[in-house]
Amino acid sequence: MSFIKITEQSSKYNDLDKMSINELLTNINQEDISVPLAVQKAIPQIEATVVQVVSKLNNGGRLFYIGAGTSGRLGILDASECPPTYGVSPDLVIGIIAGGDYAIRHAVENAEDNPLQGWQDLLQHNISDKDIVIGIAASGTTPYVIKALEKCQENNITTSCITCNLESPLARVADYPIEVVVGPEFVTGSSRMKAGTAQKLVLNMISTSSMIQIGRVKGNKMVDMKMTNAKLQERGIQMIIDELQIEYSIAAQLLKEHQNVRTAIEYYKTNI
Repeated sequence: MSFIKITEQSSKYNDLDKMSINELLTNINQEDISVPLAVQKAIPQIEATVVQVVSKLNNGGRLFYIGAGTSGRLGILDASECPPTYGVSPDLVIGIIAGGDYAIRHAVENAEDNPLQGWQDLLQHNISDKDIVIGIAASGTTPYVIKALEKCQENNITTSCITCNLESPLARVADYPIEVVVGPEFVTGSSRMKAGTAQKLVLNMISTSSMIQIGRVKGNKMVDMKMTNAKLQERGIQMIIDELQIEYSIAAQLLKEHQNVRTAIEYYKTNI
């Protein structure tokens, strides 16, 4: 199949600059509605990737996201939310962006076009065949990401990707490609919109289902979350109350002593 870059095709809407605010918002929303349906079609591909992620994490490996621009930022966002939400080490899920940390807030000229730097950035984390690397690129043509996955394959490191075009160069170097075709953007080529939304949804699915599978959720509760603010402390106390059917003051004391919902519950069940 020949490669067609759907993400760069012209918007279905003309004269955006002549639309009213209401027309703009309505039409953007209409386009956004199609995104979850596109993600739904990719669930078998997402599932295949999650199976690999869970296997790697359960066997001492790590999950890496690597991307440039919006895609890189979305990977870093998802990775950074895993430790506080699920109580895992910051080294378990790692996001890497072309241009380094500076590129999180600023555009770094030509960073995504460097085909050698992605692999070098992975080597900084002592990447090995115990790990899995997911390349993220809406177009599926980003040299920084493609070459990184290519080098991973050369070194027997499992690869996946999230892209919004079919049969892209990136998908060809991914063992488990995820292709979510959302069509042309509302603003032609602005892949931070529908493509970015699709990538965020897929990342949510990968990290959430993986964390559940490796035991970081009990029932439907984040029992290993970090108590980083008053809201989360109150949530933790309520989790303990719901599980143990005890008074607020006892639950609060348990959480204060153990600083972890799971540990507090296990302690109470074992010792009291």
